[in-house]
Amino acid sequence: MATDTDFDLITIGAGSGGVAGSRRAASYGARVAIFENSRVGGTCVIRGCVPKKLLMYGAQFRDAFEDSRGFGWAADAAPGFDWPALLARKNAEIDRLNGLYKTMLGTAGVTLIEQRARLVDGQTVEAGGRRYTAKTILIATGGRPTMLPIPGIKLAMSSDDLLEMPELPKRLLVIGGGYIAVEFASICRGFGAKVEIVIRGQHILNGFDDDIRIALEAELTRRGITIHNGFVPASLETCASGLRLTARDGRTVEADKALCATGRHPNSSGLGLEAVGVQTDEQGAIRVDDWSRTSLPGVYAVGDVTNRVNLTPVAISEGRALAETLYNNTPTQVNYANIPTAVFTNPAIGTVGLTEQQARAQGFEVDIYRTGFRPMKHTLSGREERVLIKLLVDRATERVLGCHMLGNDGPEIVQGLAIALNCGATKRDFDRTIGLHPSAAEEFVTLREKL
Repeated sequence: MATDTDFDLITIGAGSGGVAGSRRAASYGARVAIFENSRVGGTCVIRGCVPKKLLMYGAQFRDAFEDSRGFGWAADAAPGFDWPALLARKNAEIDRLNGLYKTMLGTAGVTLIEQRARLVDGQTVEAGGRRYTAKTILIATGGRPTMLPIPGIKLAMSSDDLLEMPELPKRLLVIGGGYIAVEFASICRGFGAKVEIVIRGQHILNGFDDDIRIALEAELTRRGITIHNGFVPASLETCASGLRLTARDGRTVEADKALCATGRHPNSSGLGLEAVGVQTDEQGAIRVDDWSRTSLPGVYAVGDVTNRVNLTPVAISEGRALAETLYNNTPTQVNYANIPTAVFTNPAIGTVGLTEQQARAQGFEVDIYRTGFRPMKHTLSGREERVLIKLLVDRATERVLGCHMLGNDGPEIVQGLAIALNCGATKRDFDRTIGLHPSAAEEFVTLREKL
């Protein structure tokens, strides 16, 4: 490793990608420093996947209490819920994980410098009035919530804010229809809030398979969430009852609190990128090639700041691939095919591979297998909820192109199916696999009739 610099690798940003790449590089003998001016763990651990799923676990207990009556439990009503108590437990877990990540960095031999860094040139960063040098610099600063550019939007919370709100509102307005929007809508509805969602288009979850997104919309509506489509926000203001959102067509929605969940954008400002020649696109995403190289030699970028595939496991894979390439003489690129994803609503979505729309756009002649059914559990609970399973198959080769599921087991099931898709599994492979009975998962290997 180089010895004429302070470090071999400097990483800016201690989120999933930055930590993974730094630890892997250090394990191969690199002298690594990582700069972070907030808590260690990044979006996923501190203000994303982990706290959100903990809240969803809490929200699902309302269903459990209600459903238990169908199984002989004498539960007349759900017990009282204490939002501040859950928030405190959630925060304690996030604090624990923050400490664990710091320990992991220290154990790996990575120097953590808890300051914000900016680039001076391709081998130098500045932080806290001091300059540090390295042969290689990795930018892994993640993303930030995007707030709509409309008057009064500062009255709304971001997803970061919602995770820390001291009280659960009785009425919540959610602006946006992406996965962050519908997840928090589902969580707050589970805790008893009246929830309304406003979306510009006709259906939630743009980019997901149409059958799945429309089915989820029906389930959320069944649970009491109101969805206003074709609603283009124009302004947000205070009113006698709380907040009022007005659309361009004059429609209004009122609530106690508003959540603006209209996506995230690359957290690339203030890093000195333009001054040193690191190119970004119109959204501020750092342009990189297949090896995560930026336009400035020696400077790399991974994770959400590149706006490639904005998922925690992808950022981790990109960070580790870079370390393998630079410090273990094992040139490695990330495989972006068949990445499984989940939407942790209630019920949840699990999906991997192409949607029907994507498959047709890519020129495939597609055979579609689909089934919907009431989960076995709800034959006794009495709950009106449906599972939807969909399989997409290339007619020419019988290769399975996509697996999609709406149902609370979906995320766990789809992880295994992702392995099958990456192995090139065909419909015949699915057909000759014996199902696990009784389970929802067996439906993926018992589908026989094409649509």
